[in-house]
Amino acid sequence: MMRITLLGTGTPILDPKRQPSALFVEVGAEKLLFDAGWGTITQLVRAGIRPQYINPIFITHHHYDHIGNLGEFLLTSWYYGREEPLNVHGPPGTAQIVAALLEQVYAREIAFALFNDDNLVDIRDLVQVKEVARGLVYDSGKCQVLTEYVEHGNKLGLSRIDWPCLGYRIEAEGKVVAISGDTVACAGLDRLADGADVLIQCCYLAEAEIANPAFERLAQYIIASSGQVGKIATRNKVKKLVLTHIRPKSEAMMQSLIKDVRKDYSGELYLGEDLMVIEV
Repeated sequence: MMRITLLGTGTPILDPKRQPSALFVEVGAEKLLFDAGWGTITQLVRAGIRPQYINPIFITHHHYDHIGNLGEFLLTSWYYGREEPLNVHGPPGTAQIVAALLEQVYAREIAFALFNDDNLVDIRDLVQVKEVARGLVYDSGKCQVLTEYVEHGNKLGLSRIDWPCLGYRIEAEGKVVAISGDTVACAGLDRLADGADVLIQCCYLAEAEIANPAFERLAQYIIASSGQVGKIATRNKVKKLVLTHIRPKSEAMMQSLIKDVRKDYSGELYLGEDLMVIEV
């Protein structure tokens, strides 16, 4: 059984109900984290999840609502007694970010901790970064994680070299969980979602919100809206669709968003909420 905990279902826009992107997946004894937007550490505590046992971390892309708590996660898992390596998987550029966090931003913090505790293993010896692209990126024998490039502004002229964005697919115990990352409908997302038992899908706007050129541009090129996600799930025969990365909106607009999705999708539908647990 895979157990999914939605740690953060929000966006960069501050929302008292939703933290930015983070997702925890448990497969037996394996504990995987996808993204680490700010608030991730607090949400892990609220969910009763011990950060020192999480490994690996998978990053979808480098927007700050997806990596804003990455440094704090690395340090907190270390302070809580991590002794085993921590593998960080992410698109090209991830190694540079992690190096900056450990060698610059938190260099004095790390030096202070090592000075005061002779039993600590240097965190810089524990963290290992693997930059990934399409294909199989993790295989424990029991659980496999694959990745694909997705489209998060790339059709506006941003190349995958300058702006690589990923989605992930977890396969374990005959089940499939797909994680869209931030994207609009695209071939990479279809490959990830194909036949998935669960699709964790970004859904930023309701169609009724798309009333100006800026939001039209968002929905067409940057992040999926409610008019796309039902079609994506139906086309790929997804059994359960979980909406996340939801922009703050009124209850009436939230219901409008759900109705939009229901026009195209008749399977199990969940409006993701922080700390919601889904088992498959």
